[in-house]
Amino acid sequence: MQTLLIIVQTINRYLSDYILIILLLGTGIFFSIRTNFVQIRCFGEGMHRVFGSFSLHGGKQANGLSSFQALTTAIAAQVGTGNIVGACGAILVGGPGAIFWMWIIAFFSMATIYAEAVLAQETRIVQKDGTVHGGPVYYIKKAFPNKAGNFLAGFFAVAIILALGFMGCMVQSNSIGETCSTAFGIPSWIVGIIIALISAFIFIGGVQRIAAVTEKLVPIMAILYLLGGVIILACRIRYIPETFGLIFKYAFMPNSLIGGGFGYALKTAVSQGAKRGLFSNEAGMGSTPHAHAMANVKKPHDQGVVAMIGVFIDTFIVLTMTALIVISTLYAGNGILAGGSADGVNKTNMVQLAFSSVVGEGAGNIFVAICLLFFAFSTIISWNFFGKINVSYLFGEKATAVYSVIAIAFIFLGSCLSNDLVWELSDMFNQLMVIPNTLALIALSGIVVTSAKKIRKK
Repeated sequence: MQTLLIIVQTINRYLSDYILIILLLGTGIFFSIRTNFVQIRCFGEGMHRVFGSFSLHGGKQANGLSSFQALTTAIAAQVGTGNIVGACGAILVGGPGAIFWMWIIAFFSMATIYAEAVLAQETRIVQKDGTVHGGPVYYIKKAFPNKAGNFLAGFFAVAIILALGFMGCMVQSNSIGETCSTAFGIPSWIVGIIIALISAFIFIGGVQRIAAVTEKLVPIMAILYLLGGVIILACRIRYIPETFGLIFKYAFMPNSLIGGGFGYALKTAVSQGAKRGLFSNEAGMGSTPHAHAMANVKKPHDQGVVAMIGVFIDTFIVLTMTALIVISTLYAGNGILAGGSADGVNKTNMVQLAFSSVVGEGAGNIFVAICLLFFAFSTIISWNFFGKINVSYLFGEKATAVYSVIAIAFIFLGSCLSNDLVWELSDMFNQLMVIPNTLALIALSGIVVTSAKKIRKK
């Protein structure tokens, strides 16, 4: 396992330090310019579509999902351990400045996810019985209607099944197991069994049961975490200015904290922001378009602006809350990481340490464990659904039952295996998904621009 870990880390280093940054930033900037910064122009419209008729009961759709159900299914995938453990990992390795680069990635990624949602709507297929099929494999094949398209679509499908259906769910259950073990003293493998059984019940219910769970779970879990975060920040309010100062300082002077040369430190901060930003908001990765393809909307643009709000909520609200909590308690003032020493601190326990420093060890550990349980579990639900769509594309509908059984086994295994290896494997397959997805987005950019221009002319 140690040898495998070293190999995967080497692959990830090249992917995240070079390929990922170029693809994510490049695609986001490209669509921002070509759509005349749709993430700014249509931000108000997106907020209105999401919250103008807010309801926790979208109801069972004749086919597909309501726009809000599609969004909550997407956010359930986006808001997971990446917002807690992932953000902490970025800060621990890349310093507080990594959060600044996460913000930059997220701003441009709002244009990327607009493109993903629009293309998912444009290329989705509605069967005679009302069943909806959609996602990147369909717009990849439209972008490259030849053998290359079949290969890229197949490559993407295999990568997402491994990345989200199997490895990604291992990451989520691993984080749940570790935090629950710390907070409640329950062995991780027992937590894994419980999560696997509940997941199996929801998987069996199909997309309608998934939507019914996520439309209720996502708002509740977000509000719970944000309220807890506000309490911590209120107690550390005198350190908030210093917290923002550290984020901006170490975004451009990371070597003073990370060590080494300036170029190395800056590359570390940026690559951590890109890698963890991808794992958090998933824009450009090709996962959430599966949910947005299911939305019943009048025109693709309508779901595109809704999708942008998902990235905003994920990064600028939930992930930023994690960053402010951790930096204000562990780095600012007399924080235990103010001097740079990280003995006994890892990405899994950072938020628990942050909460514990204010409300006490017991209460802090329990609160974070409960929040992470909700976050990670909701992600497991959505990721399994995304993987199932691609299993059906590759092998037919009958193969999805076998896939679900294997996925449940991986959920249990994730609670028992090495945290570092699980994260590295998940990162590798996540990053591989980006390549065919972004190539198709660029190739079909004309469709996206047309959708954005129609709105601009009104």
